[in-house]
Amino acid sequence: MSTQPELAIVIINYRTHKMTCECLESLLPEISGLDAQVLVVDNASGDDSVNVLERWIKDSGTNKIQLIASDRNGGFAAGNNIGISHISADNYLLLNSDTIVRKGAIKLLLDSIKTQQSAGLVSPRLEWLDGQPQQSCFNLHTPISEFLHAAKTGPISNLFKKYVVAKPVQDTLSYSAWTSFACVMIRGEVLAQVGLLDEGFFMYFEDAEFCHRAAKAGWQIINDPRAHVVHLRGGSSPVKTQTRLRKRLPKYYFESRSRYFYLLYGHAGLLAANLLWTAGAFISGFRRLISSSYLPDISQKQWLDIWTNFFNPLRDYTHPDDYPKA
Repeated sequence: MSTQPELAIVIINYRTHKMTCECLESLLPEISGLDAQVLVVDNASGDDSVNVLERWIKDSGTNKIQLIASDRNGGFAAGNNIGISHISADNYLLLNSDTIVRKGAIKLLLDSIKTQQSAGLVSPRLEWLDGQPQQSCFNLHTPISEFLHAAKTGPISNLFKKYVVAKPVQDTLSYSAWTSFACVMIRGEVLAQVGLLDEGFFMYFEDAEFCHRAAKAGWQIINDPRAHVVHLRGGSSPVKTQTRLRKRLPKYYFESRSRYFYLLYGHAGLLAANLLWTAGAFISGFRRLISSSYLPDISQKQWLDIWTNFFNPLRDYTHPDDYPKA
């Protein structure tokens, strides 16, 4: 494209064409009158997604949407990078396919990033369909936060409150170490300065790592709760559901976890994270023995899976298509 729009919106589709169409339906009225382009990247869905999305875009009658069919599913970071690299824009909005944009949200995010000169990234209030808020702003994952999460014990978490990853939902403009990339606006200058998302992450932890790079470069991560976006969750990944059911998580989750801790804290930090998680798991295991109503936040075989890629944390991830068949 010859001109540089004020905003480029990147949406990744992976076998979620119905959700993607619903997302686009909510988005189009919100970018009417804006200098914005939408890039829908199909991450090699291998189903009827491309045909369905092509028909929907044609029927919409808009020239603001372009569909890019990738020949490989490189995960969340790689898919977004395809969209970002396709067009030069002042700002980029990364928007999950399992979202619904509330009225005025896009203009409010644009207003925030233009008026807050130190803002490198701006996120909205994420919420459920009924309007209940979701936690979407966070402190960094640290070895101590791994201990707190595995231990899942109130008095211990209160003692180390500043290391708890999830932050309470705020009703006013707030700052955090990182924010969910389910919906986030990124200033183009940030991407030019710190680079694209790290494609060494297939999925998960790439948002925290990118925000860490942006913060190190002097940019702030801001949440503007005036902007509301519904996040239905779990459109392209089973991790949220399997975590809730305490089933074994996909290997790519732990590959991403090891990569994140190594990049931020080195090998000693990754070792500390694993040992402290194990110590926390012993505490929650003891609580489970003395209280049948207590449920630890530990998935099946997680005690083993946290050591994934420990000796080579920057190793290429194992693509889900290559997992052994059960």
